[in-house]
Amino acid sequence: MSFDASIDDVVDDPDAALLARYAQGDAAAARLLTVQLSPRAFGHAFRVLGDRSEAEDVTQDALMRLWKIAPEWRSGEAKVSTWLYRVVANLCTDRLRKRRGGVPLEDIAEPADPAESAEARLQRGAREDALQTALDALPERQRQAVVLRHIEGLANPEIAQILEIGVEAVESLTARGKRALTALLAGQREALGYEDDKT
Repeated sequence: MSFDASIDDVVDDPDAALLARYAQGDAAAARLLTVQLSPRAFGHAFRVLGDRSEAEDVTQDALMRLWKIAPEWRSGEAKVSTWLYRVVANLCTDRLRKRRGGVPLEDIAEPADPAESAEARLQRGAREDALQTALDALPERQRQAVVLRHIEGLANPEIAQILEIGVEAVESLTARGKRALTALLAGQREALGYEDDKT
């Protein structure tokens, strides 16, 4: 339970050093860690849940749990970000189990980039809605794996830790999820503005 992190631990997981500083009363370390981890936690929760408000709640809950366990954190056992993704994944799973049905896509608003034209904004919105609808149709474990791998950009070993499964199971889930997404989106290429794409 020591916070005496070695140089290797700091290089491998700089978040652990910040968490140790927070546990020792450094409020600036907590703010920096929040700035670094919140967008990733929120992004994963939003893609899995499809609801901005719920994703914000999950992110806040996950960070509160991180602050609670900070004094007992043991460097080297797991990366802070991996631990946080696991908590977010579990919280999302809990919410999905409680929820019957889905959230209407009309209720999900993405912030608009003021530099985008109205047409580009509508096109991007249609693509995001189509992707979210397709993601919502996947079984929950496939959705988690696909979001972590292809949207969050995590490596399979880290996803395996987060989902508490083997690397081969992650590969299987992401492969099946990608095939299902391809099938779900297959008839929408032209409507989504991909008619000129070669891939």
